[in-house]
Amino acid sequence: MAKTRPGKRDLDSYTIKGTNKVVRVGDCVLMRPSDIGKPSYVARVEKIEADARNNVKVRVRWYYRPEESIGGRRQFHGAKELFLSDHYDLQSAHTIEGKCTVHSFKNYTKLENVGADDYFCRFEYKASTGAFTPDRVAVYCKCEMPYNPDDLMVQCEGCKDWFHPSCMGMATEEAKKLDHFLCSDCVAEEDTKKSNNSFSSSPLADGKVENKRRKR
Repeated sequence: MAKTRPGKRDLDSYTIKGTNKVVRVGDCVLMRPSDIGKPSYVARVEKIEADARNNVKVRVRWYYRPEESIGGRRQFHGAKELFLSDHYDLQSAHTIEGKCTVHSFKNYTKLENVGADDYFCRFEYKASTGAFTPDRVAVYCKCEMPYNPDDLMVQCEGCKDWFHPSCMGMATEEAKKLDHFLCSDCVAEEDTKKSNNSFSSSPLADGKVENKRRKR
């Protein structure tokens, strides 16, 4: 934690002006943007301090939206996705508009209902270089893209991989009605098995079938 400057004192909490919402160190907050019409900035409170005149300031660590990063927004970025940056600032507490929750990616995908103040973060972001940590994540589907929680995906019962309906030539509404699903590779594999079985003269004539490897 940063040291308190001379003439300053640390505070345990701050009540957002005009509300009964209490902000503490470690909380995520929405902060008033400099330009009207832009969405609120999102930050994590690292420190709360007051001066002799009781002016309260907060040291914050900013979250960046994908479009604010050097690489910009990409197809797999979720609408509520944020990057925890290495960009810190000292701001007036009066610019805090409200509180929000930045979930881990895993916890966000388990939410039954996503509220207006729910966000998620799976990357840390170095603002000066545009580098991400981690620099690699799991990819899915034939398109080999990371998971976007806003997009519907269906799981193949054969290889257990996940696929976008559009990549499999299906409409979203059609995919929602599926009770069972096999990807094109697994369908082809099933057809090959059936073809081989139809020509087998005895159980000993069947070759051993190897497990399908997942594409990762």
